[in-house]
Amino acid sequence: MKICVVGGGSTYTPELAEGFIEHHVELGLSCLSLTDINEHRLGIVGRLIRRMFSKAGLAVQVEMTTDRRRALEGADFVVAQIRVGGLKARELDERIPMRYGIIGQETTGPGGFAKALRTIPVMLDIASDIGQVAPEAWLINFTNPSGLVTEALNLHGDVHTIGLCNGPINTIRRIAGLLQAAPSDISLDYVGLNHLAWVRGVACRGRDVTAEVLEKALDQGDRTYGGSYPVFLREAIEVLGMIPSGYLRYYYSHDDVLEKAKRATQTRAVEVMRIDEQLMEMYSDPDLKEKPDLLAQRGGALYSKAAVSLISAIARDKGEVHIVNVPNHGTFPELSYEDVVEVPCVVGASGPRPLAGVDLPVVVRGLIQAVKAYEVLTVRAAVTGNETYAVQALLAHPLVGQIEIARELWREIRAAHPQYLSYFD
Repeated sequence: MKICVVGGGSTYTPELAEGFIEHHVELGLSCLSLTDINEHRLGIVGRLIRRMFSKAGLAVQVEMTTDRRRALEGADFVVAQIRVGGLKARELDERIPMRYGIIGQETTGPGGFAKALRTIPVMLDIASDIGQVAPEAWLINFTNPSGLVTEALNLHGDVHTIGLCNGPINTIRRIAGLLQAAPSDISLDYVGLNHLAWVRGVACRGRDVTAEVLEKALDQGDRTYGGSYPVFLREAIEVLGMIPSGYLRYYYSHDDVLEKAKRATQTRAVEVMRIDEQLMEMYSDPDLKEKPDLLAQRGGALYSKAAVSLISAIARDKGEVHIVNVPNHGTFPELSYEDVVEVPCVVGASGPRPLAGVDLPVVVRGLIQAVKAYEVLTVRAAVTGNETYAVQALLAHPLVGQIEIARELWREIRAAHPQYLSYFD
């Protein structure tokens, strides 16, 4: 098996490599091809990966190249983890919306919108290369905003694509922890979009334990993840009778989150820059042969587990259930056929097949439809370079919703990223 990682110079890559090492028997990985536009970072990360494989006693060829087509050629799987504009662009995504009284976040709201517009054209170029030099490959997209980028790829990319996020696998682990059960014993009735999803039912070894999980989640609602935000949103669980994704705090507690962000001494982007610099310095140590503990502070917990498990399910035709981002294809009648949703799917050699769905809960239906409208318009803006679609996308987003703010946000976002948004007319 050959796996290509686009964005191989990311500090996340050792996390991914650790997963490949742990599951080397089932994967049969022979070549890991890393490609990145930053040759310096690529070299540092790639050499660490080689040391990791060597320490594990695995004869895996690790290629490093800035020639993307060469890296992709003959790949069975492609993992995309790029960040167009880097962390400096992320900082702008976080700061600009706050000037309009809207939370700045890299995947949600105007911040996610800006990131998507920088990213979609690049991801479509990558898909084009895959189609030419590795047409049978599966593209596993981790690039955020994952669901939105996956929507663009499925509509315009002409390549086997699955969107993946570590959010669902972390949710499964946390719920398993509540029940003191193994994650493999847990199955979820999970509905929504990427970073906009709800658990409306839980089964443990086939037994419905939803009521028990909701009660335990409420008991732990004040505990935080990484000391920053609650693992379970207590008030939302009480009102909804479902467990929302942690990202729903940007909607359900928007003003509170915004005020806390305004009082913060630095943005998350600045914090991540500091961690990223420290990690690259550590990776440069020729004696380092494993993923450092500091990487856990970078985010992306269980990233490698999610990716490796999905790749293995396809490669070994396992017929396992994974929660991934795929076209709706009638799963939810309230959404269009090609709308990308985040749902449980049976995954085998032919890819993911969504489990049969039922109507979306009324209490969340409108929010899902509104955010999906925003995503559809954002993709249209990205593939046409039409400013009207860009403003319409912001206007459609539930966190914006005012014409003058949508127009001003668009003007400022475009001015902040001229090198990446020059394709707009």
